[in-house]
Amino acid sequence: MKQEDDIKKAIEVMREGGIILYPTDTVWGIGCDATNPDAVAKVYALKRRDDSKALICLVDSDNRLQRYVRHVPDVAWQLIDAVEKPTTLILEGAVNLAPNLIAEDGSIGMRITKEPFSHELCYRFQKAIVSTSANISGEPAAQNYCDISQEILDGVDYVCMSRRQEHKPHTPSSIIRLGVDGEVKIIRK
Repeated sequence: MKQEDDIKKAIEVMREGGIILYPTDTVWGIGCDATNPDAVAKVYALKRRDDSKALICLVDSDNRLQRYVRHVPDVAWQLIDAVEKPTTLILEGAVNLAPNLIAEDGSIGMRITKEPFSHELCYRFQKAIVSTSANISGEPAAQNYCDISQEILDGVDYVCMSRRQEHKPHTPSSIIRLGVDGEVKIIRK
């Protein structure tokens, strides 16, 4: 299957409220339309994760990031430009997302992906996409497709074909929390 067809099918499933399994700029992820509360609820259920633990979203650009955060602090742009490793920013003032995706304090974890497949998927979907590791909560993250449990594979509506053959180390993103007051807190290196 061509990557373009793989992306079209993944988008079709997400537009219908389904959840997908896809390669990201870090580990394999479970994804859905980040604006659809029913789809987000399916992701929490599949992962057996408490919905008080917020999920990360991927976007393709600075402009798209700004659609989902009331005010992106200047330090966020500096970090985005400076970091080499995929880095998720926890930003306050989340808007235009499924309410069950936003943390109790109103924050959201967002990452601009530069990896070709996930970037193109986000670009073509034209919305934020949930990106949470492809595992049951508490189990190790699936670095490669071959690491994904059968329960996760059976629980999604579409499994992307791209990058299934990879066998190399992948690690989760760094996570940095940015306060509106300029406070910077490293959550995960």
